[in-house]
Amino acid sequence: MKITFIGSGQVGGALADRLERLGHRVTLAARDPNSSSVRESLARNPRLLVQAPAAAVAEADLVFLATPYAANEQVLTELKDALRGKVLVDCTNPVGPGLSHGLKSVQSGSEVVQALVPEARVVKAFSIYGYENFADPNYPGYSVRPALLFCGADEVAKAQVGALIDTLGFEPIDVGGLEQALHLEHLTLLWVRMIRAGQRSPHLVWAALQRS
Repeated sequence: MKITFIGSGQVGGALADRLERLGHRVTLAARDPNSSSVRESLARNPRLLVQAPAAAVAEADLVFLATPYAANEQVLTELKDALRGKVLVDCTNPVGPGLSHGLKSVQSGSEVVQALVPEARVVKAFSIYGYENFADPNYPGYSVRPALLFCGADEVAKAQVGALIDTLGFEPIDVGGLEQALHLEHLTLLWVRMIRAGQRSPHLVWAALQRS
């Protein structure tokens, strides 16, 4: 699959590296191919490709949005035409003062993303943990995989994203339509408060247990 990353920081860089190693053709959409984040990603995996944003998105089968949330409006407005019909995986989270929800819990960041690119097929995923777990989801000694919750309105798009989640070593948990993204963003804030502010290990993850 041809996968493009808009944003190659800690989350985007970790996922881009792992997906390329799984055999996908992964491209970093970069205005500046010499930026520090691009250079760091290429140092980790020199097989990653780098291309101008519009061209990288146009050629992709699936696109990851892994920018800081504040950059979303400008980035998506510029790429609106290229994203028409694309599966767009939203990894971003709006965070406000004091680790509050950046949109005051009135709506989710993913719903704002969908409104900015209404013809894209937005799926919220890869947002409830820190980058450390996307670099390595293995937890030896446990009989369950880390749960990765995702949501979206397009069932075909969710199936594609769920398959990627599975191959990356997580248990894919489809939690419903895009309206569920607000709850995933609150789950992200809980993780951040526990880990980044609470000094717990960043390798703390959620698991889903179900009786047969």
